[in-house]
Amino acid sequence: MGIRFVLLVNKQGQTRLAQYYEYLTLEERRALEGEIVRKCLARTEQQCSFVEHRNYKIVYRRYASLFFLVGVDNDENELAILEFIHLFVETMDRHFGNVCELDIMFHLEKAHFMLEEMIINGCIVETSKNNILNPIQLMDKSS
Repeated sequence: MGIRFVLLVNKQGQTRLAQYYEYLTLEERRALEGEIVRKCLARTEQQCSFVEHRNYKIVYRRYASLFFLVGVDNDENELAILEFIHLFVETMDRHFGNVCELDIMFHLEKAHFMLEEMIINGCIVETSKNNILNPIQLMDKSS
């Protein structure tokens, strides 16, 4: 298993989306998120987007007011994860039109659904934006 968790966090450190692919108790999740968010938000833009924390490698990228943080195994390819983050943002941009924090807050289920279409059990299984968005568009049409 490569990807352990995906977090979307705003500049104030508030978690807007969290998806875990391994079991952690709520207390463990809360502590882990707090440590990682503090560590990543304190870094400057001149520093690289990879941080090692505990037994994870954190790959993160900032888009506008949101930080996209992905926790992976230590042997995972960091550049591939950065590309995955970019694909996730592009997919949300295509659906929401220039995605922002409010889009994720008001349509959290759609953001989770996109992530679930892309990742299954910690492995990236879909990279086609059309294949990711087709089920969501079908749900939008039916409602």
